[in-house]
Amino acid sequence: MRGWLVLIAVLAACGTPMDIIDSDGGGSDLGSGSGGGSGSSAACGAAPAGESGQATYYDADGTGACSFDAGSDFLIAAMNATDYGDAVWCGGCVDVAGPNGHVTVRIVDKCPGCSQGSLDLSETAFAKIAPLSAGRVDITWQETACPVTGPISYDFQDGSSQFYTAIQIRNHRYPIAAVATVDATGSATPIARVDYNYFVATKGLGTGPYKLRVTDDRGETLDDTGVALDTSSPQPGAAQFPICP
Repeated sequence: MRGWLVLIAVLAACGTPMDIIDSDGGGSDLGSGSGGGSGSSAACGAAPAGESGQATYYDADGTGACSFDAGSDFLIAAMNATDYGDAVWCGGCVDVAGPNGHVTVRIVDKCPGCSQGSLDLSETAFAKIAPLSAGRVDITWQETACPVTGPISYDFQDGSSQFYTAIQIRNHRYPIAAVATVDATGSATPIARVDYNYFVATKGLGTGPYKLRVTDDRGETLDDTGVALDTSSPQPGAAQFPICP
């Protein structure tokens, strides 16, 4: 049975994500429990600075560099390669302001041909800020809370085992900054992130179940216990990150 979630507010270094190292090297909201509440937390770090660029559009279905499944939510976008980095924006949301208004989109892909600050929106999203006939428009954008419901979830990549373990975080309110395993003493070992949006322990994490520590880019941290190694479907966690001011 999945254990209860212990929620940790990062206070002193709230805005600084955990350093990410390969797990082979070892080392070392405040939601509402199982309901994944929408309350805010005073411990939240500052939001990343907004950016400006241009928006184009493509035939998006939810798949792409972030390794998400196709879905029915078409308010999505591909992030320019510079800002995409090693998948740091995957699953996060941004509020995009264009000539005709605003739209909130979730980042699901990378746009290699987009300049820094630019986004490639789905047709549905682009149409909310400009006519499709415009083709390319100037935009500004800023991180915003994704309109998720329920807790975060864990997706184990097909082929994961006790000897090679790859974990993706899904259904999160803000971009994920770090994932780590936590041992019986409370010592955390970060898991390296790869650019297709999985946190990969190349020598595996053992048979499990695992205690995992997930940190978002606002510095909020969730500790989830009893996470079983199961590749059949994403496993729900016990809570959701808070909405930050």
